[in-house]
Amino acid sequence: MRIFITGASGFVGGAATRSLIESGHQVSAMSRSESSDALIRDLGAEPIRCDLETVTAEHLGDAEIVLHSAAFVEAWGPKDAWHRYNVLGTQAMLAAAREAGARRFIHIGTEAAICHGQHVRDADETVPLAPDSPYPYCATKAQAEQLVRDANSDGVFETIILRPRFIWGPGDTTLLPLIEEMAKSGKWMWINDGKAMTSTTHIANLVHAIDLALTKGGAGEAYFILDDGTISVKDMIGGMAQAKGLTLSDKSISSGLADFVGRASEKIWRILNLKSDPPLTAHAAMVMSRDCTLNGNKAISDLGYKSVVTRAEGFATL
Repeated sequence: MRIFITGASGFVGGAATRSLIESGHQVSAMSRSESSDALIRDLGAEPIRCDLETVTAEHLGDAEIVLHSAAFVEAWGPKDAWHRYNVLGTQAMLAAAREAGARRFIHIGTEAAICHGQHVRDADETVPLAPDSPYPYCATKAQAEQLVRDANSDGVFETIILRPRFIWGPGDTTLLPLIEEMAKSGKWMWINDGKAMTSTTHIANLVHAIDLALTKGGAGEAYFILDDGTISVKDMIGGMAQAKGLTLSDKSISSGLADFVGRASEKIWRILNLKSDPPLTAHAAMVMSRDCTLNGNKAISDLGYKSVVTRAEGFATL
């Protein structure tokens, strides 16, 4: 198949690009710089110089499938960044894909799209989106997902959403480096002793789901893509740290204090227009302190999905 990918220089997009190339697909990918060009070529794909604000149908060429994994996932940034890249960027990709005649649009979503600060327990895909979430990342990913759903036209332009949770594994450029940095600096601290329960998604399991979604899954549908079982935040992050030979402090604060510090830090940083990241954001405090366990039966039923890497195997390969 001819596939166009966004986010190929990132964790998810890079892993997907490598796997799709190995499977014999013809892959081109959005590239915003010379360094991205080189990385994409190393993966075996063709870099196409454009971005989420300039992309057109001509950039996509004759792609049959568009895999949209690019997003603004940072915990902190300019006020308009999440809307600009997650919402307007997705809107631009949908328009380009439709005009280019792509058959299917696979959108990498997230469980964050249903989060407005509550505990999430054994949730399935019937839980409503949270486009008015107080957390910009959650709100804009919900808004983007709604755009993807609305763009679906069965048999003409099909869209499908894959929702991983807590993506981890080799090649992680976000969470594992942060854990390592905070462990070495002695700044690591748990919230509620890390007791919150979570679902997770190993990168190999997400890549497997992407491969399935090329031809399977209901048009206009969303699917949670998960590892088997659930785990506490402390056991999950502790397991990742142990695999890297890191020791994390047992220091902990309450969720109430974490929420307050996160909100206060954001307010102060905005007022003073500070360029650094706050020590804690409201979103990070929420993610680390709320249960987030999900039900992946729909992907098993519709996609034929089954995890290909267990959590124990994933820890071993870190």
